Amino acid sequence: MRFLVRILPAVALAVSAGALAQQYPTRNISMIVPYAAGGPTDTVARVTAQAMGKPLGQTVIVENRPSAGGILGPEQVKNSKPDGYTILIHHIGMATTPTLYRNLRFNPLTDFEPIGLINDVPMTIISKPQLPAKDFKEFLDYIKKNKDKVSYANAGIGAASHLCGMLFMSAINTDFLTVPYKGTAPAMNDLLGGQVDFMCDQTTNTTSQIKSGKVTA
Repeated sequence: MRFLVRILPAVALAVSAGALAQQYPTRNISMIVPYAAGGPTDTVARVTAQAMGKPLGQTVIVENRPSAGGILGPEQVKNSKPDGYTILIHHIGMATTPTLYRNLRFNPLTDFEPIGLINDVPMTIISKPQLPAKDFKEFLDYIKKNKDKVSYANAGIGAASHLCGMLFMSAINTDFLTVPYKGTAPAMNDLLGGQVDFMCDQTTNTTSQIKSGKVTA
């Protein structure tokens, strides 16, 4: 089986059920993250991998395969040997990519065996500190008045940060320049550097930046 990792308690159960005869696992396990290191999915993956290692008695190695929309990681897992030693951790983008990419080389419904949910993370809208807005009302006024020059960063087409931005633009009936990255970690770097104006990302990635005052929530 190929595994789409979404919940830790189910991992050992789902894997051992299909591999008891081989005394699974007997070697290291690769956990594929389809986004850049330092982003929210990567953070969750590393915490999960560390927690999995001890009960399984093997090292779970996190491998980042960043790409726009996070499509390279699933392709790699689909093409790997279906023996339970290559697993994928992904987010809502796994469900939306079929509607966004015309020539997708994997089918989320048939090429993977879902295991479950690891966490449910709120999204937060954050802006660079140089933006002249200190609360949501001021932010809304500013971006509507400056919509032709405001830039919105995301982790690539189909990523959670991209979908959050699309929903936000639809809700306020205003379009912005969208700047896709190969993960929210590089997007965050450019936000901190002032190259883009705002983004919407998981609290896994934004909380420390908000608390330190490096971005405005």
